Amino acid sequence: MNIETQMRERLAALEPRSVEIGDDSALHAGHAGAAGGGGHYTLRIVSAQFSQQGRVARHRLVYDALGSLMQHDIHALALTALAPDEV
Repeated sequence: MNIETQMRERLAALEPRSVEIGDDSALHAGHAGAAGGGGHYTLRIVSAQFSQQGRVARHRLVYDALGSLMQHDIHALALTALAPDEV
């Protein structure tokens, strides 16, 4: 199972209204993180669970949902986490 599919499965815990994942790994070829096997991703996620949450709390929710992927498979994550009323 590829990393994007695993990310989507884990992010389902946040009951997202939308999830957009971009794999930017090719842009970072030769980077130390790429050599270790971790990819570079862009994530835009919209979830009601982000309502009344600050940016840091939103990021923690996403990192917690992604779990071990953040330790091994994801080297860098450019993250935009929005509540539905912010879209």
